[in-house]
Amino acid sequence: MRYFFHIGYNGTNYSGWQNLPQTRGANVQHVIETNLAKILKSKQGIVGCGRTDAHVHANQFFFHVDISKQWDYDLLFRLNKNLPPDIAVFDIIPVGDRSHARFDAIERTYSYFIHTYKDPHINDLSSCYLEKDLHLDKMKRAASLLMKYEDYSPFTKNIPTDKPTICKVTSAELHTDQNIEHIRFEITSNRFLNGMIRIIVNKLLMIGRGEMSIDEFESILISKKKPSVNRLAYPQGLYLMKVKYPYLDLPTRSPGPLRDL
Repeated sequence: MRYFFHIGYNGTNYSGWQNLPQTRGANVQHVIETNLAKILKSKQGIVGCGRTDAHVHANQFFFHVDISKQWDYDLLFRLNKNLPPDIAVFDIIPVGDRSHARFDAIERTYSYFIHTYKDPHINDLSSCYLEKDLHLDKMKRAASLLMKYEDYSPFTKNIPTDKPTICKVTSAELHTDQNIEHIRFEITSNRFLNGMIRIIVNKLLMIGRGEMSIDEFESILISKKKPSVNRLAYPQGLYLMKVKYPYLDLPTRSPGPLRDL
């Protein structure tokens, strides 16, 4: 029987979701697989809905796993009791045997949180950029352009030339509080490329500082020419907020560090 596990995690202490041989440090997938195997008394290979980079968070994430023997105890409770505090399981959902956590996802939403003053309480949960007088109106205008284009090859890192780079962005918005101390960039698309959101956020900050014009930003999207330097915004501000399937659309359990934006 195949199950979808609905989870969330704080990525501060992890090298990302994916259990890869070349990664250093703990990853979320390995921690969950190890604990599932201990509880179910058999090795379990799980398949996640995507990847997240080191120190990136997920407010909503799904993985699927095939479990042949039905358990006669509260697996949700037992798994949460064994997992570290920074990984939580919200739901265990039986699905069809052909359901796939990664390939069946039709929409993903990410949020990127920024605070513009030093705050030790959210340092690992939001990215600190000590900025003053950002041109937020220009940043918002640039963000709105993202829905006009589909080829995001200029906004990615380490992607093979034969891989598709088309992303159908359906929403891209910038929100801020009254004092411009907290900023949230939210973007929804059918898929995302490696590094894409953090590269976009860095470009939006450049526009906010006056280091890049909106026309220059749009010309990259039009020309599809990758800049010689694509700097990424800090990882800790990035959250996978929501994953949607044709047959499953659950609300996010945790809104993130900036609840009012």
